[in-house]
Amino acid sequence: MRIEKIAILDEIVARVKDSEYCFIVNYGGVSVAQLSKLRAELRKVESRLLVVKNTYLAKVAKEKGWSDDVNAMLAGPTAVVIGKGEPTAVAKAIMAFVKDSAGKASVKGADYDSKIVDAAMVEALSKVPGKNELRATLLMLFKEPATRLARVLSEKAKKGGEAAPAAEESAPAAEAPAEAPAAE
Repeated sequence: MRIEKIAILDEIVARVKDSEYCFIVNYGGVSVAQLSKLRAELRKVESRLLVVKNTYLAKVAKEKGWSDDVNAMLAGPTAVVIGKGEPTAVAKAIMAFVKDSAGKASVKGADYDSKIVDAAMVEALSKVPGKNELRATLLMLFKEPATRLARVLSEKAKKGGEAAPAAEESAPAAEAPAEAPAAE
């Protein structure tokens, strides 16, 4: 192998090893504009798309210790999406790209959570809410009991506020006879 190819392979292996996940995508038949749009979306979620030769990916698979299932994925035009951070946002961007490609692009699989998963699992991952969505849901769950209590107290104050003056007028009259016999 020539020195240039060895340097490229070493760089690819290093990038994939540093990544928290690696999605394997078939990009065949997709326009440059569509691929550029995917790259822009991936940059927003701190990920990167690399077009890599299948022979290089086979060597990366050996280096990373991926199972032989990956070799079946390495046919046709292949790109990898690597990065750090939230994989659900990346999976959503990839699945949107696949949908926009009108059947030309597809997901082959992924190395996610130190496991090789198939395209169906990547699609399922894309449907899971992201961290920010989960945080918002959790915040709403924490906030809901306090909101309900405030509504109940507010309604009680409105109802009790109208009836309170009448209760105050009758209360001193009821107390006066009770105190008068005690004073004698």
